[in-house]
Amino acid sequence: MSEEYVDVLIVGAGLSGIGAACHLTRECPDKSFAILEAREDMGGTWDLFRYPGIRSDSDMYTLGYSFRPWTEPKAIADGPSIKRYIRETAEEYGVDGKIRYGQRAVRADWDSNEAVWNVDVVRTADNSTQRLRCNFIIGCTGYYRYEAGYQPEFPGRERFQGEVIHPQKWPEDLDYSGKRVVVIGSGATAVTLVPAMTDKAAHVTMLQRSPTYVATLPEIDHISEQLRRFLPEKLVYRLARTRNVGMQMVVYQLSRRFPKMMRRLLLEGVRRQVGDKVDMKHFTPSYNPWDERLCVVPDGDLFKVLRRGQASIVTDHIETFTENGIRLQSGEELEADIIITATGLEMQLLGDAELSVDGEPWDVSGAFAYKALMFNDLPNAAMIFGYTNASWTLKADISSEYICRLLKHMDRKGMRQCTPRMPEGSVDEEPFIALESGYVKRALDRLPKQGSKAPWKLRQNYPYDLAMLRYSPVDDGIMEFSNPQPAKRLAGNARQASA
Repeated sequence: MSEEYVDVLIVGAGLSGIGAACHLTRECPDKSFAILEAREDMGGTWDLFRYPGIRSDSDMYTLGYSFRPWTEPKAIADGPSIKRYIRETAEEYGVDGKIRYGQRAVRADWDSNEAVWNVDVVRTADNSTQRLRCNFIIGCTGYYRYEAGYQPEFPGRERFQGEVIHPQKWPEDLDYSGKRVVVIGSGATAVTLVPAMTDKAAHVTMLQRSPTYVATLPEIDHISEQLRRFLPEKLVYRLARTRNVGMQMVVYQLSRRFPKMMRRLLLEGVRRQVGDKVDMKHFTPSYNPWDERLCVVPDGDLFKVLRRGQASIVTDHIETFTENGIRLQSGEELEADIIITATGLEMQLLGDAELSVDGEPWDVSGAFAYKALMFNDLPNAAMIFGYTNASWTLKADISSEYICRLLKHMDRKGMRQCTPRMPEGSVDEEPFIALESGYVKRALDRLPKQGSKAPWKLRQNYPYDLAMLRYSPVDDGIMEFSNPQPAKRLAGNARQASA
């Protein structure tokens, strides 16, 4: 098995992975690094999902990188535009040449004697294996399985004579012109698909078991468009980013502290959009705002197609699939030519790679997250995990900044190993993600834990995290540093890798 050494190994070439690579290039130019990407192109989520209307449900002033302004008019951007932004960023910072496509990290073992990760990498083309060795590993694999989404068992599914499609496996040649389409789901994917498919479909029905909170945001940030006429692009971006971060925080905090008030405001916003033609029961959830993630509808496109009769919404439970569609528990039958199961994701951390420390298996589900980034007793490893109540990249950016601070601190102190240590009994255990969403609840036994106090608690608060990750001391009494002596061959291999 061939071996190669790099200082830092990034796993994943999506929004987080490209961002981490750019931060390394900017802040740690002497570090050699490589990016592993199991797919054949960069972009992660924005390369995987190809369904009609695919877009972000966060504005691009906060989903974009802190160091590279988003300059296009649409603040709520479509998938191809986001992927293009990621690619252009990678090219601008020269990290596109560091990506190794079609390569999946399947196992990683930490060697404490040499302060090195031994990573087994499988080439997807021929299933051959090679070994990469690195001092630090950054998991930028997102939080869900790319191979398949969540597919509940629907009675009678085999009887249905039409097509059944999960958005994560969208056929490139699907022709839905003149077809009756039923979209099962009420989350971000469903509320995106329904208005997007009305351009060709005879009719689109959104079938949900229970409603979700839905809010309208303008697709184009007109304030920023006006400011671009007389202010520099970077300043416009910074102003919009600051404003939108503040708005996100206000909405979330009000939702948690005054749920009844926010519920009234959100429902009144929907009522004004849908008018009298749509029963509000379809938009009135049983839970409080932000117990699950809020769905964003750009320019009210979902409400427009409902008002025009191009789409409809049904709240009911499925009794069985039939030859011609779906029979509901109420007795109603929905005829369909195509059924789309927008039923959610399967959570998976670190790309499902097997981890071990000095040959002993290490299980993420038994670990506590340190600064929502590293784990107790796991050396020289970080996992980028963005916000669930705001834009993912806000957290990804400052997490990458922290990793660079950590690497530079170790270099200054002549250290090669850093390990968060948590004194026994120092914190109480809490769930890693405080959401009631189905995909989270299904995965709780596979997720790490958070603690009841800092730095083990996930605040989901950007200003707090910004202060902690950008300005607080790296050597905080919890991070343990040591200096195992590396084998001589590593230095030679590092020079070769960076040449």
